[in-house]
Amino acid sequence: MGQGHSDEHVTRNVSTEQLSHELALRFAKKCFTPLEITHFKDIFRSLADEQDGIQYWKEETLCRFLVIPDALGPGPLIYQMATYLGAFPFPSLAPSILTVEAMLKVVVIMTERYRTVLKRGGADRNKLLFRSLAVFDRRMSSAYEKPSQDLLDSIRDEKLEKGDISDVRPDEARSQAAGEEPHSTPGFSVDAPANDADEDEDDDELALAALESLDAIEVFKYDQRADTKINHAQIPVDNFRRLLMLLLVIAPLDAQESLSRHAERLTPRRIESLKEVADSILWSFIPEQNAGIFYQAFNKIIPASLPYMFDGLNPLFEHFLFSKNIDLSKRKRSSTSAPLISPTVPQVPDTTQVDPLLPREGDILNLDILSQLSFFIKGNNLFRRSRPLYLGADAGFSLGSIEQRVFNWRAPSILLVSGTRLSSTPTGSRERAFVDTLPPKRFPDGSSGNNSKAKVIFGAYIDLPWKHTYKEAIGGGEMLLFQLGPVHEVFQASTLSTDYLTFTKTGIGLGCPPPRSKNVSGMSSHTALGPVSLMLDSSLEFGVFTHDSTGGGSFHPSPTRKSDWQDRFEIESLEIWGCGGDEEAERQRTAWAFEEREAEARRSVKMGKDVESDRALLEMAGLVGNHNASGGSMG
Repeated sequence: MGQGHSDEHVTRNVSTEQLSHELALRFAKKCFTPLEITHFKDIFRSLADEQDGIQYWKEETLCRFLVIPDALGPGPLIYQMATYLGAFPFPSLAPSILTVEAMLKVVVIMTERYRTVLKRGGADRNKLLFRSLAVFDRRMSSAYEKPSQDLLDSIRDEKLEKGDISDVRPDEARSQAAGEEPHSTPGFSVDAPANDADEDEDDDELALAALESLDAIEVFKYDQRADTKINHAQIPVDNFRRLLMLLLVIAPLDAQESLSRHAERLTPRRIESLKEVADSILWSFIPEQNAGIFYQAFNKIIPASLPYMFDGLNPLFEHFLFSKNIDLSKRKRSSTSAPLISPTVPQVPDTTQVDPLLPREGDILNLDILSQLSFFIKGNNLFRRSRPLYLGADAGFSLGSIEQRVFNWRAPSILLVSGTRLSSTPTGSRERAFVDTLPPKRFPDGSSGNNSKAKVIFGAYIDLPWKHTYKEAIGGGEMLLFQLGPVHEVFQASTLSTDYLTFTKTGIGLGCPPPRSKNVSGMSSHTALGPVSLMLDSSLEFGVFTHDSTGGGSFHPSPTRKSDWQDRFEIESLEIWGCGGDEEAERQRTAWAFEEREAEARRSVKMGKDVESDRALLEMAGLVGNHNASGGSMG
């Protein structure tokens, strides 16, 4: 017992700087291969600024290495995130100077490699990212260019002689220079988090897991005021918009693919499109009610509607693990041999040999909408795997065209429909006829967000092949109903009802009960609409989306917007895209070929010499003649 008491006493006296250093060493050993660490150190040292023997990265270096597009302006925000994450697991040390150990922790968190060390807190990265983006006041941020001389001296004097992964200790700079202000340059609109030295942060699962892995939980002093503190923090709307635009651009990024190839597409028109999509996502956080994005909304909306939004950060920060300066084959070359490419170092793929992200753009689906979809549908099912099955502008707006082009697709698909909201008073005979088929409107129109054009975009992810539905709907638990504009929202499938998708002569229904074959006396003849549903009429001319916050149907209502609304709209564009590769496309072509052969065989059937007898036989089979005639008694 005395030994245990002694160990506890020793643990409590370990400094936060020493624990941060030990965690960086553990990350280096457990989360990376020795070769990856070699590449990481080479990249860091080759680009680092140095002052009095201290190496560090400044904002310009980080943004230039990651090829952050200047046109979008998120550079200071990415740097702010890095200086916060570099202080992990002690937020009170933030903003940290980006030494090699601080940058190592940034890469570990951004690429989610911490999971091999931190068994707990696997789903807690979003909370950490929120903190790195949030502010506690509206002061302008500081972009650290160079640490002060006193700060550098203190780091140099305290360097460890053993066990370092670099010549520099991690985040000692902040705490040992308490009260000293490093040289700084004001940013444009990025608000740096205010971290008071005398305040403890709330019990972050990742931080607790990190300290638990070091047997140092006692060092982490929990303060009841901390939860209140994060609830008062917020991400400024303009900052979040800039981050969203960057996340949309990097969403299709592959490992070791340079972001510059995507940045080349940032024309003024593309930037305006990115801003429109980003605004739709931004408005799902209800910014009209608050000056910024609060954690409560962030924590609800990200898992429900944007679970994969930050996935693009993983390949972006993987770039730190592949240095172009290292060629391991050099030692094996002879003096006369030609230069060799190291087989252990992945090379940047040749874009001339890579399939396009999207084979063609539709009236609705473009690269920006595709990236928006990848925020809640895994990108490996979308990028380079989305195929146009039906485009209303090309094939015509009819259920027959959809049946002909979509029914043989044996993989998941995505339906997209856009249109303009109808006025409260129907105009024109066709609009009045459509309104007459619906129940009386009880709910107001949905939010217009940042869009003054009354344009709406809805869609669905359909996890099973299409087919005609009669008495029962089709679809499974992975079905999704969603709105892409003017407000982004995803409605998950419910188990209360399985009326996911219906395809009948009356139209297409998502979340709507199958239509009755005959009107029942005393019951309404109006189209039945589900609590959360999308319905397209038989002519594909009009549609209606309904959101009843009480739920109870095939799709769950919004977790954040507790209001009721209904959007009736005139369809302008309708598209169905298949999610699959060459194998799925070949299956569809095979099915088409089989149907064509069957149709040709039916057309080539020849009558015998006794035409009347053959015709009588075909009439008895119901294949020709008057199908509505009553049959004779078999009794």
